[in-house]
Amino acid sequence: MKNLKLLSKNYFLVTLFSLFFGFATNSQEPVDIWELGEKKLEENTTIIENEAEKNIQQNAIYEMQSQKEGELGIEETQTLISKDTKLVGIYDPAENGLNINMWSNSNGDQILNIFKRIDKLKLSKDATEIMDILLLTNAHYPEINISKEQFLKIKSKWLIKRSNFDLIENYLLSNQIVNEHPKLTRHLVDHYLSQSNVKKACEIFSEIKEPIQDLYLSKFNIYCLINNNKRNEAQLFIDLQSELGIADQFFDKKINYLMGYNAEPATEVSEKTILDFHLSHRTNPKFKFEPKSTTSKQIWKYLSTSNLLDNVSDIELTDIEKINSIEKATHEGNYTEKELFELYKRFKFNINQLLNIKESTKVLSTVETRALIYQGILITTEIENKLQLINVLKNSFKNDAIENAFNLELKAFLDKIEEDEVPSNFSTFYLNNLNDEETEKVNIKVNNKILHQSKLINYLKLEKSKNDPTKEVNDFLKKIKKNKKYFFSKKDVILVESFKSDGIKILDKYNNLYQINDSEMPSDIQIFINSNDMASAMLRIVEVIGQDDLKNIDEDTLYFIISTLNQLNVDPIRNKILFKVLPLKV
Repeated sequence: MKNLKLLSKNYFLVTLFSLFFGFATNSQEPVDIWELGEKKLEENTTIIENEAEKNIQQNAIYEMQSQKEGELGIEETQTLISKDTKLVGIYDPAENGLNINMWSNSNGDQILNIFKRIDKLKLSKDATEIMDILLLTNAHYPEINISKEQFLKIKSKWLIKRSNFDLIENYLLSNQIVNEHPKLTRHLVDHYLSQSNVKKACEIFSEIKEPIQDLYLSKFNIYCLINNNKRNEAQLFIDLQSELGIADQFFDKKINYLMGYNAEPATEVSEKTILDFHLSHRTNPKFKFEPKSTTSKQIWKYLSTSNLLDNVSDIELTDIEKINSIEKATHEGNYTEKELFELYKRFKFNINQLLNIKESTKVLSTVETRALIYQGILITTEIENKLQLINVLKNSFKNDAIENAFNLELKAFLDKIEEDEVPSNFSTFYLNNLNDEETEKVNIKVNNKILHQSKLINYLKLEKSKNDPTKEVNDFLKKIKKNKKYFFSKKDVILVESFKSDGIKILDKYNNLYQINDSEMPSDIQIFINSNDMASAMLRIVEVIGQDDLKNIDEDTLYFIISTLNQLNVDPIRNKILFKVLPLKV
C-alpha cells in the first residue's frame, strides 16, 4: 500500500496533465409567556483555425440576425441563438409559457434589489413554486448591470435557502455545473453526510463528469474514493494536492489512517466542517463527543442519525445547560418531542407548586418552568385552565426561538378537546394551532349561478384548439345582463379578462357589465411589462404573493397578478393560479 506514495514525479506530471486536459474537454459538455490525453501541435493548429472560422461564421449569423430582426419570428430567432449558447436549467420554457430570453431585458440593479427584498420573506408554497420555475427554467443569463457570477450566486442562495435536495441534485447533475456552484454542491453533499448517509453523498461525486476545482469538494471526493475502495484513484488526487502545495494536516492524518499508512487511530476531533467531524468519528474506534449549545445544526443532526446522542433517561436533572441543549436539539429535529417531554416528567414538584403554577415559576429556571407547566397540563381537567397552560407553554418555547419543540405534543393536547368545549377567548388560539397544516381541497363543485364558479372555468384546462367557448361565454353574459340582481364580482372580471387574453371575442354589448381600473396595477410592474422584461415582472409577482397562500390574497391583488400574466401570455402559470382561487371547492 505504501508504494502508492512513492509514485515517480514524471508519472505524477503525466497524470496532472491528463486531469487538466480532461477538464478542458468536459467543460464544454446548476417576553412574558403568560400573555395570549495530449494533442499534437498540428491538431492544435487545426483546432485554432477551426475556432477562428467558427467565430467568423458566428459573426455572420449575428449580422444576419440584426438585419432580419423584423422578419424572423421569435421562435426562429431563439433557435439560432440557442445553437451557440448553453442554457442551464431543468424546465423547458414552453411548459410554463416562458421563453429563453425572459431575462434579456432585465436590469441587474433591479433584479438584485427585488431578490434582496424577497430574501427577507418566508415565501408561501405558491410563491416558492413560481420562484423555482423562474430560476430553473432554461434561459439566457441577464447581462445588463449584472455578471454571470452574480446571477449564479442568486440561484445558489435561493436553492440553499429552499433546501429541496432532490431539486438541487437534479439541477447540478443534469447540467454538470458543480464548479459553477461549489457552495450549492457543498450544501448538497454536506446534507447527506449530516444524515449519516455516506453512500448517497458519495454517489453525487460518482456522477460528476468534470474535474472538481473546489478544494473542500476535492477532499470529499478523495474520501469517497477511499470509501468505495478506489484507493489508486484516491492516491492520485492526494499526490496532486501535495504537488500543488495544498496542505491540511488534520485531513492528511485521517486519510493516512484510512489508507493504512498509519496503524494508530487518529483521535483528534474537528468541528470545522461536517466532513472533518465525520472523519473524526470514522477514524476513532472509541469516538465520544459531547455537543454544546454552540455545536452546529449539521453536527447535531449527524450525532442524532448516527445514534451518538445521550439517552435522555441518563441526563442529570441538575444539568440545566445540558437540558437546554436538548430542547434546542428537539426544535431542530435531533431529539423527538416524546424524548423531551419524558425528560420533563422526571422533574419532581410538590403539590403546592402544581396547584400554584404561575407563582411557582417565578423562582424556577426556564427549563424547570416548562417542566412544571407541562406536568400541570397533564393533571388539569378544567378546559379553560388547560388551554391557558398550553398557550403559556407555547409562548415559552416561542420566546426562546425553539417553538418546533412543541408542535406534535401541542396538537395532541388540542385533539383531545372538542371545539364546542373551547371558551370564546381561546377559540382563535385553538383553531390556529389545530389546523395550521395546509389541507388541499381537491373536489371542485360547479355552481352555474356564479360566472367564476361555473363550468366555463373548465375551458382553461383544455387546449385552445379543441374547443371554442366563445358562444358559451357570451350566452352566460347574456343571462347576467338580464339578471338585475347579479353582482359582477372581481373574480368574474378576472375570468372574463383571461378569456379575452386567450383570444375569445366578447360582444361589445356586454362591455358595460363591469369596469376596469388600470390604476390598480403597480406602476413598476406595468413598466416591466411594457419594456418586455418578463423575468422582472414575474419576480415582482413572487414578491407580491410573498408569505401568503394564493387562496388568501384579496381580489384586487389577485386581479393585477392575473392581469400581469395575461399581458405576458404566461398562460400555464396563470391557469394554475385560477384553478386555486376561482372554483368552489368542497
